[in-house]
Formats: sequence, C-alpha cells, structure tokens
Amino acid sequence: MGRPVLLSLSKAIESKRKKYYIELGKAQQTLEITSWIKFFVNTVLLAQIDAENEINFTLGKVKFFDMYKSQLNKRQLKLMTRMFDEGPQGFKGGMNAGKYVRICKVSKATVTRDLQYLTEIKALLVSGGGRSTSYQVNLD
Repeated sequence: MGRPVLLSLSKAIESKRKKYYIELGKAQQTLEITSWIKFFVNTVLLAQIDAENEINFTLGKVKFFDMYKSQLNKRQLKLMTRMFDEGPQGFKGGMNAGKYVRICKVSKATVTRDLQYLTEIKALLVSGGGRSTSYQVNLD
C-alpha cells in the first residue's frame, strides 16, 4: 500500500477546529460543499503527514535504543528517555547542560563528561557553542 496509517485525523481537525466549524457551517447552509471537501481533504493529508512523522519518530527511537542502550549508563539512559519523551519536536532550544543537571540531579562536571561522551558515540548532535551549546538526538 505504501501509505501511512491514518492515525491522527481527530488531532488534525482539533488543530484547525475554528476553521472546521466555519467550513462545516457554510456547507450546511447551502448545497455548495466544494469548500468543505477541500478543507477536509487537506486535513486528511495533514493527518497522514503527521502519522508518518510519528511512525518515523517511533522507528527512529527503537533503532536508537537498539544501537546505544548497551553503551549508556543509567543516568545517560534516563536523559535519552526524557529527550524522547518530548516527541519529534524535542526540547525547545534542544538539550543543554542546565536541563541535564535538573533532569538527572548531577554535577556540572558529570554533565559535561556525559554530553561529551554522548556526542563522541554520535548519540547526540551538537550545535552552537559556549553558553549557546545545545544537543539533539541523532536519529540518523
């Protein structure tokens, strides 16, 4: 079939709820439903894209843990699990040392060593530098 399973139609409709009711109201008042059909088809397409993104994220998460789980200590595993819990969009601004300290309740020195190790094994991708350094999960 090659098409993602339609998992998130209600989520897509909810995200455009105001427009949904406007288009539905217009369609109920006249026999002209072209606008409603266009809206609904576009919403279904958005839902399919969202479903495909969720499926790809979940597959990436499984592959990530298959590849790295044996290389991570409990603290690093806790961090990576927490990062994945944020979903495909990840932490706003990415992971940083301050967030790691708060999540794992460890010293800044431990965080620095862990983040360096996680980037060395390519579990995390680093961007920026200095105080602006942030990390994202490497799903490739």
